[in-house]
Amino acid sequence: MYHLTTAPVPASPAQLLADAKRPMHTPAGLVGDTPVLWIGEPFTAAGRGFWAKLEGHNPGGIKDRSALHMVRAARERGHLLPGARIVESTSGTLGLGLALAGATFGHPVTVVTDPGMEPLMTGLLTAYGAEVELVDTPHPIGGWQEARRQRVEELLAVHPDAWCPDQYNNPDNVAAYAPLAHELVAQLGRIDTLVVSVGTGGHSAGIASVLRGFFPRLRVIGVDTTGSTIFGQPAAPRLMRGLGSSIYPRNVAYDLFDEVHWVAAPEAVWAARRLARHHYATGGWSVGAVALAARWMSRMLPAEERIVAVFPDGPQRYIGTVFDDTYCRANDLLGHLPTDDPDEITHTGERVVTRWTRCTRVTDPLATAGEQQLAGAVR
Repeated sequence: MYHLTTAPVPASPAQLLADAKRPMHTPAGLVGDTPVLWIGEPFTAAGRGFWAKLEGHNPGGIKDRSALHMVRAARERGHLLPGARIVESTSGTLGLGLALAGATFGHPVTVVTDPGMEPLMTGLLTAYGAEVELVDTPHPIGGWQEARRQRVEELLAVHPDAWCPDQYNNPDNVAAYAPLAHELVAQLGRIDTLVVSVGTGGHSAGIASVLRGFFPRLRVIGVDTTGSTIFGQPAAPRLMRGLGSSIYPRNVAYDLFDEVHWVAAPEAVWAARRLARHHYATGGWSVGAVALAARWMSRMLPAEERIVAVFPDGPQRYIGTVFDDTYCRANDLLGHLPTDDPDEITHTGERVVTRWTRCTRVTDPLATAGEQQLAGAVR
């Protein structure tokens, strides 16, 4: 688990954005410097709203940042040899980033996924030169994620020189998002509340730890999916991709979160579709879930509170799921208007949550009781 890091405050916050710019004449140079958009009425209450960081403007999404950074760092340390294969488990977005990194640095890429990945994503990965390995049976305890990880281990044994980024536990996955945090400071000047989805833990930890260095009183809201184990709930089948987990990624910085919201798939679909219709800026499961929590925070906090929600990707890969009526009807995802307020539980293991729910006591489910008490005292 990775903890608070402090960042020096520059003489001019705008200098952060200038420092983060890269030449635009290569595909990798297109990553970063993504825009922010104000999300207000009619998605939010009158006079309220939040800023959305549109990571879908990267070539593949937010994980372009982590893929390029992890590959670059591994090459510099000698862990990834020139021309060696990259092998990783992914539900899609990191795969696109690794395909970009492979093309940039000259590495073949194999991504291991499962039947839940959209056909569009499989097609894109193949088009970009990645080899796609599909596992067909979930692990009895760790689900699809653990099945994918085991297949990665098998492939690494077959290719002795291959390298796995291990996005769930690699600290470079966290460090990759410092430039995103710097962009936000340069673009908005002040940030009071950050709303982020949590999957591998990389972008939530990387952004929040750097922003806390600038804004020590920053409120951090983590957004998970029902059926995810990350914050101490039992594992259950999940439709939502990109956030949530059936394992315990050690990149999740539990001490950074002030509260967690779990969102169910129908609620995320409602938010994603409403954003698309009224704001022409949307995405998939993660975007819908994050937007729902940010919408509520904008109503509950003072109007002058500056809230930022990170939208990890755009809508393109979800045309056959979130934005497809046939798919949504088959999975009972339509006609479920979210309640005005989430349910609340006093601790993350109080009961199994099946709809939008929040908890303001966040602990590491693998920590000892003493460590959990200490973490709560620190917050």
